[in-house]
Amino acid sequence: MSEIAAGEGDTKGALPPLSRFSDWSDRNFKWLLVAPAVLLILALSVYPLLFSLWVSFVNYDFQIPGHAFVGLKNFEQVIADPVARWSLVLTAILSAANVIIEFLLGLALALAMVRNFPGRGLAMSIIIVPLFISPVIVGQAWALLLQRPFGPTDYILSRIVGHDVTISWLTQSPWIYFSLILADVWQWTPFMFVILLAGLTAIPPNLYEAAELDGVNAWQAFWSITMPYLRPMILLAVTFRLLDTVKLFDTIFIMTGGGPGTKTYTASFYLYTVGFTQFHLSQATAGSWIFLVLTAAIVGLLVRRLLKAEPT
Repeated sequence: MSEIAAGEGDTKGALPPLSRFSDWSDRNFKWLLVAPAVLLILALSVYPLLFSLWVSFVNYDFQIPGHAFVGLKNFEQVIADPVARWSLVLTAILSAANVIIEFLLGLALALAMVRNFPGRGLAMSIIIVPLFISPVIVGQAWALLLQRPFGPTDYILSRIVGHDVTISWLTQSPWIYFSLILADVWQWTPFMFVILLAGLTAIPPNLYEAAELDGVNAWQAFWSITMPYLRPMILLAVTFRLLDTVKLFDTIFIMTGGGPGTKTYTASFYLYTVGFTQFHLSQATAGSWIFLVLTAAIVGLLVRRLLKAEPT
């Protein structure tokens, strides 16, 4: 009888299932809040990455049945492909040229626009218009301007220099690379301009007033005040543009189609061609991982500098 009474006492002291769940949810409330976001990230980011990693180690070719494990063969094919190596070199050259020119032009525009003057708002509105245009439209517009014999570029240059100019901007080296850089610089210099202008307007004006009282000229003030305070924004703008420009694809697809031959193959265009026109998906995926590792190493260095960047 005493055991039966003790059992009844335990049953009366235990919490009902609904109360136990409520107590557990209270203790893990913060994890329940972030759980949907974590599951979404796992589904949309981690799963595709793991799947692509698996594809890079198997035979995933539409022309060959089955998915046999091939080890590092796909990576070796990419490394041995001269077109892949050239696409990486061209990507590095175009990225460096685009970012450097856009930074210099964006900085010059930001310095010119940092002070108020009549028509400043209208000028800034016109400058940032290219940012809102699709890269495909930009590529098509520049192709129409530069294409022989219908584009007006050669005619305008002929009138300026006083003799006939017959440059094939979209098929002739090195003008074809100049055309690609020109289109990219035209569209993305406003991006640099906006970020650098925000950095310039954040510099306290009393620093320039104190420097002027000390007899510091404009050039010395630029190097001793402007550049140190602007350095974090410079690193931010360069990092963002570098992340974007290494993926250059749209304008090349429209303006040159990768040609003539493979002369304008960037890394993105090479991976697209191998994966979606030749249907060697395993090789394209292996190339993507190589490209990702190289890009992550460079961007990682920039991000570390960005996190450490402080005005001195």
